[in-house]
Amino acid sequence: MSENRLYTEPVAGIPDRMSGNEAVANAIRQINPDVMPAFPITPSTEIPQFVATMISNGVIDTEFIPVESEHSSMSAAMGASAAGARTLTATSSCGLAYMWEMLYVAASDRLPIVMAVVNRALTGPININADHSDSMGARDSGWIQIYAENNQEVYDNFIQAYPIAEHKDVMLPVMICQDGFITSHAVENITLLPDEPVKAFAGEFEPEHYLLKKDETMAVGPYAVSKYCMEAKKAQAEAMKRAKDVILEVGKQFGEMSGRSYGFFEGYELEDAEYVCVAIGSACGTIKEAIRALRARGIKAGLLKVRVFRPFPAEEIAIALQNAKVIAIMDRCEGYSAQGGPLAADVMAALYRAKNQAEAFNVLYGLSGRDVQVEDIESLYAQMQQIAEGAAYETYQYMGLRE
Repeated sequence: MSENRLYTEPVAGIPDRMSGNEAVANAIRQINPDVMPAFPITPSTEIPQFVATMISNGVIDTEFIPVESEHSSMSAAMGASAAGARTLTATSSCGLAYMWEMLYVAASDRLPIVMAVVNRALTGPININADHSDSMGARDSGWIQIYAENNQEVYDNFIQAYPIAEHKDVMLPVMICQDGFITSHAVENITLLPDEPVKAFAGEFEPEHYLLKKDETMAVGPYAVSKYCMEAKKAQAEAMKRAKDVILEVGKQFGEMSGRSYGFFEGYELEDAEYVCVAIGSACGTIKEAIRALRARGIKAGLLKVRVFRPFPAEEIAIALQNAKVIAIMDRCEGYSAQGGPLAADVMAALYRAKNQAEAFNVLYGLSGRDVQVEDIESLYAQMQQIAEGAAYETYQYMGLRE
């Protein structure tokens, strides 16, 4: 790996205003990766558009590869990464589903590709609005998954992606996820970093092994017979475990540079909270607004905002929730398990293993772009208070359905 990786001197930020897609494109410009294959799909289309414009204007020298489908996009990304190039792509919804086969191959081949995923509902019914069914459907494909609440976080997360993916102890692909339209197209105040520190933080991709390396013969993606395949799976799983330490170290060093440190999750008014929401993504801003109102009335409400979903920080989440009386785990996608969504399944398993006795239930919300308001969240916390007093409740419920 490059000796200049992880520049950690404090730097002054640059105030700006931009959408989440613009923020990602700006991070791409600053890092200047080698190759970007991409196919347009709403609401991620702007990202390759911005990058293609930068290339046309001579701002960056990334090689842009227009392809005929998302399956080809990931296939081209895999070939470029295996050849030794720093590679990225972007997609959403059905585009992510179309590259499903190649997601598993990219991860098993240990290719540190970074993909900007702009979360959008999978159909049907046909819908182009935000929920997490696309990336959550790929949660077990072997990719690291990092989620953002707002435009600042998606910019910061993308800058951290390559130092995580390319670390010698990891070498796994990374999805940097944000909510479609809610953050991808909405303009917010954001603090950028200067170009040179970002470039130094990302460093240069210097893989130990790659297809075009002189005097080295290697195969990428060979057929594995039964005697060997399971060992490869175990090695991949161990890399995902090691990624936890790398994610924390990169987040800490990013904080030393930017003043904004990152971990597996953010606790908001969590330390003494009796009633806690666990959630991912942009809805956390709405939850925080509700918490401020509830705290003003003396109600001990809190939030655990999950940032890193893969690798899943089960032990750390269980410790963070150990003082809660009632926990509402909020999923922005349906798991169709007849038990609830994927975040709830993992959090409840973590609570069970930690012998946590809190009352916990799953809330499905915001599917296909359904709006979530502060009043909805306040009602949820009111339900948690009733549960603490002994009220009966459903462990798997929907919020915001039309009567």
